[in-house]
Amino acid sequence: MPDPEPADGYRVTTEPSVIRSWAEHRGARPAVASDPGRPDGPEPLRINFPGYREDGLREVSWDEWFRLFDERELAFVFQEQTAEGGPSSFYRLDARPAEP
Repeated sequence: MPDPEPADGYRVTTEPSVIRSWAEHRGARPAVASDPGRPDGPEPLRINFPGYREDGLREVSWDEWFRLFDERELAFVFQEQTAEGGPSSFYRLDARPAEP
């Protein structure tokens, strides 16, 4: 999936190299989170940033994270910079858009 730079500053990609580079540039690691409300459900994917520890977060390998990312057909929506010009830590995982 292409990852153009839209006017709003958010990018969308499914490319592992882009996602991993973005996270590592911020010192972040791949992780999954346990969901106490759904103990038998899939563990939500997360990016674990230094200093922002979330309860129930478990770091995983990039291989495992991308395997789950692809199985769930997700897209990575992210921002490179804040309005002030510093590195942004904003991201979210969305369903991949349907191919035309």
